[in-house]
Amino acid sequence: MLTEAVIGLPDPRLRRYVDRYLGYREQAAGPLVRREAAGAFVVLILGWGAPLDVTDPRAADRGAYGTSAFVAGPFDGWCATRTAGEGAGVQVLLTAPAARRLLGLPLGELANRAVPVDRLAGWLARLRDELAGLPDWSSRFARLDAALAARLAVTGPVDPRLLRAWRLLGGGGLGVGALAEEVGWSRRHLAVRFRREFGLPPKTVARLLRFQRAYAMVGRTLVTAPVGDARPAAGPGGGGWAELAARLGYYDQSHLIREFREFAGATPATLARPGSHSSNPG
Repeated sequence: MLTEAVIGLPDPRLRRYVDRYLGYREQAAGPLVRREAAGAFVVLILGWGAPLDVTDPRAADRGAYGTSAFVAGPFDGWCATRTAGEGAGVQVLLTAPAARRLLGLPLGELANRAVPVDRLAGWLARLRDELAGLPDWSSRFARLDAALAARLAVTGPVDPRLLRAWRLLGGGGLGVGALAEEVGWSRRHLAVRFRREFGLPPKTVARLLRFQRAYAMVGRTLVTAPVGDARPAAGPGGGGWAELAARLGYYDQSHLIREFREFAGATPATLARPGSHSSNPG
């Protein structure tokens, strides 16, 4: 379980890329298994102490094992983490465009994979070691600011047409054909470029962004919520799951439930119960 969680706000110049930092300390007397929901984002964990395993139940070779620092995602299915002992670190969530810029590689190389940082990028491995040696969270967050700003200074921008496509998808309501027309590409060219650069096809990203909104409406936060910051569990309101499905653009209640099973490994009703949370032990 989390024994310490500290939120850090990045330098204002970085807010386009990073919403927040989460410094954490965790203690698990025995094996602790969590189920993590899918997402169209990238998770960066720069940790030290007890190692963990990240596993995709669909393919064991996509995971990372015995590591405390890794990059994961984007994922179009739920995965699981397993750890035991005491660990600490910093978690950073990145949108796909931000991760493409900061990591300096097409996210098609990371889709549905978790990779230890020492196999991915030397600067991330060195940064993890530096963070572990600093005395407090404020100095760690300041070091993160400096490291990310330095990366942005040497990596090129993302194609503006891909950025526009991403932003339009986030607004909802556009199909892939209309999206392609908006950015001036053929549907096929958009799909190929988008998947290479951002890791998943536009249609899958649209589904995941809609799922993320639904996930939030049942009182959940993607990846582990910090202590004291998790919203209380909440059902769909007076209208029930069918109304929530219609509000978010699902065909019907069954469609909503299927998406939750695929992306979170559980039904929305299960996740909305008091005591349930996005990372479920066991």
